[in-house]
Amino acid sequence: MFWSQLGLISFTVLLLAASTARAQTDLPLDPIAPDQTKPTETGLFLEIPSVYGAAKYDQKVNEAPAAVTIITAEQIRKYGYRNFAQILDSVPGLFTNNDRNYGYLGIRGFNRPGDYTSRVLLLIDNHRLNDAVFDQGGAGTEMPIDVDLIDRIEIIKGPGSSLYGTNAFFGVVNVITKRGRDIKGAEVSGEASSFNTYRSRLSYGNKFSNGVEMLVSGSFSDSEGHRELPYPAFASTNNGIAKDADRDNLYYYTGKLSYADFTLTGGHQWRKKNVPTAAFGTVFNDNRQHTLDERTYLDLVYQHEFAHQLNVKARLYYDRYYYKAHLPYDYAETGTPPFTLNKDVTEADWWGTELTVTKRLFDQHKVTIGTEYRDQFRLNQSNGDLDPSATYLDDKRRSSFIAAYLQDEWAIMNHLVLTAGVRHDHYSTFGGTTNPRAGLISTWDKTTVKLLYGQAFRAPNPYEQFYVTGASFKANSNIKPEKIKTYELVVEQYVGDHLRVLGSLYQYDISGLISQTIDATDGKLFYDNVDNITARGVELTMEGKWATGLEGRLSYALQTTHNESTDRQLTNSPQHLAKANLIVPVIEDKLFAGFEGRYTSSRLTLADNNASPFYILNMSLFSQRIVKGWELSGHINNLMNQKYGYPGSGEHRQDIIDQDGRTFWVKLKYRF
Repeated sequence: MFWSQLGLISFTVLLLAASTARAQTDLPLDPIAPDQTKPTETGLFLEIPSVYGAAKYDQKVNEAPAAVTIITAEQIRKYGYRNFAQILDSVPGLFTNNDRNYGYLGIRGFNRPGDYTSRVLLLIDNHRLNDAVFDQGGAGTEMPIDVDLIDRIEIIKGPGSSLYGTNAFFGVVNVITKRGRDIKGAEVSGEASSFNTYRSRLSYGNKFSNGVEMLVSGSFSDSEGHRELPYPAFASTNNGIAKDADRDNLYYYTGKLSYADFTLTGGHQWRKKNVPTAAFGTVFNDNRQHTLDERTYLDLVYQHEFAHQLNVKARLYYDRYYYKAHLPYDYAETGTPPFTLNKDVTEADWWGTELTVTKRLFDQHKVTIGTEYRDQFRLNQSNGDLDPSATYLDDKRRSSFIAAYLQDEWAIMNHLVLTAGVRHDHYSTFGGTTNPRAGLISTWDKTTVKLLYGQAFRAPNPYEQFYVTGASFKANSNIKPEKIKTYELVVEQYVGDHLRVLGSLYQYDISGLISQTIDATDGKLFYDNVDNITARGVELTMEGKWATGLEGRLSYALQTTHNESTDRQLTNSPQHLAKANLIVPVIEDKLFAGFEGRYTSSRLTLADNNASPFYILNMSLFSQRIVKGWELSGHINNLMNQKYGYPGSGEHRQDIIDQDGRTFWVKLKYRF
C-alpha cells in the first residue's frame, strides 16, 4: 500500500521555501545595528549552514550523516512562534500533541499514547534535558527555555544512540541559545494573548573587553486558560463543563557565562498546570487537580583546540527534576464531596561527566572518541492519599551507567565520505547494549546523496518499571530496552542561488517497543515490551530565500506505521503531513508578514475512532527598526477557527481531546 501511494507522488512539488542558518562559528546579525550587511544575491545558499549535534562537532549539513533541519532565530521572530510546540510543528515530518497538561512530539508517524517524548533526545546547548524518571523532553510550556533566547534549533532525524545513548531513538533536537554578544545590552519584553495570558521577560547580555561573556534572563508567564471546557464524556457532572481548570503559570531563569575555554550554562524552571481532563480516573470539574514541575541544571564545559587539529571537550553537569501532582478521587463513588486528595511526587537528581576527543589523522580521517558516566543518585517516586492518610508507593532507587563511543569520518575520495561509529552503554540495572551507525555520503557540485543505517535503544525508565497508584497504575519491573533499526536514503539538491530541495526515504523496525497497556482483569495501566513496529515513509522539502527578504518552505510527509504484533496501524499516527511557510517583506527590512499552513490527516484513536483531519492557518506581523530599539509583533493562530482534536491516552476518558480555536497574541520588545 505504501509503495503504491508513493508512486503517485510527484517529486516536482512547487516551492516557496525557508531560510537557512549560518554556521555556528558565525556571529548572528544584530537585529538593531544599522550597519549590518545583507546577504548577497549569490550567497544565500552557497554558504551552507553548519550543524553540531549530528557528530558532536561542527560540520556542514550536507556532510552530516542524517537528514537535518535548522530553524533560526529570525524565523522564530517573523513567524511569531511563542512556544516550543509551534516551532516543532513547522518542521517537516514532525507533529505535536497536547492533552492540556503536557505537550508531546511525534516524529515520522510515531507518537504513542503515554509517551512523554521519551524517544527523542532534547538538548539545550548540547546538554541533555530528558529527565531521569519519565525520560520527558518537553514539547509544550514545560520546555524550560524562552523562545526569545533561542539562536537556532537543530533537528537531526534518525537514530543517534551511537553518540548519545538512550532517548536518541528517532532523533536529536538541539536548542542552541543566544550568547551575550547577541544582545549587547538589556532587553525587556511584554506580551498579552488570549485567555488572559500575560508574559514578560528581562534579559541582559554582553561580551566585555577582558574576554568575559555573559547572558542572564528571567521570564514569567501567567495564563487563566479557558474559563469553560466542554467534555461530553463527563456529561453527568456539571453538564460536562470543566470550569476554571486550565490555568498555566510558569517562570524560568537562564544564564550563560564564558571565559577563555570555559563555558558555564544553567537554568531553573517552575511550572504549575491545572488539568481539566480528569485524567487517571480523577473527579471531574475539581480544579484542585494540577501538576507542578521544576527543572534545574548546571553544565560546565571546557573545550580547547590544541595543535595538529586535536580538539578536547570535557563536560561536568548536574540536573534536578521535581514533580508533584494533586489528584482528587471519589473512592466511594458517591459523586458528592468531600473527595480524597491523592498526592503524587517524583524527585530525581543526577550528575555526570563526559570527555570527547576529536583528531584529524592522515588527512583522510576525522576520529572522535569519547566516554560518558552518569550517576542517577536519587530516583524517588511516591504516591499516597492525604486525608485519610494512605501510602501506595514509596520507591527509592539509584542507578548509573558508563559508556564509550568511537566514530570515524573517512574521506575515501574527494566526493565520497564514510562516517561510521559505535557506542556501548553499560547500565547498573540491565547490563550492556551496543549501537552502531554508518553513513555513506557522496557530494558533487550542488548535489548530495546519503545512504544511512543506524541502530538505537531506549532503556526502560523508573516510571515505566516501578510506578504504582491505588486507582490506575501498577508496576512491571521486567521491562527490557526497546530497539530500533533505521535505513534511509537522503538526497539534497541546491538549485541555482535561491532554492534547496531535500528528499528522504526511510524504513525503521522497532522490536520490543515499551507500550502503555491496560490489564483486562483489573483495568489498570502498566508498561510492557508488547509491540514490534515497522514503518516506511518519504519526506519532501523545498525551500528558498531571496535577498529581498522573501523566503518560504513547502514540505510533505507520507508515513505508514504498522504494528506487527496486532497487524494494525498505529494509533495517533497521521499518514499525511503537508506544510507551507512564507515570509513576505511588506516594508523592506522593517515590516514582515508571516504565513503558515499545516495539514494533518486523520489519526486512529484508542477506541478505534478517527480524529478528523484538519488544516491550520496562522498569520503574523513583525516590525523592527521603525522606531530605534523597539520591536512590535502580532500573531493569529488558527485563523479560520478550525475545530480539531488529538487522540487521548489510556489515562483519559476522552477519546479525542479538543484543542484551541482562534487565538492571538501581541508583543512589544525594547532593547537598550
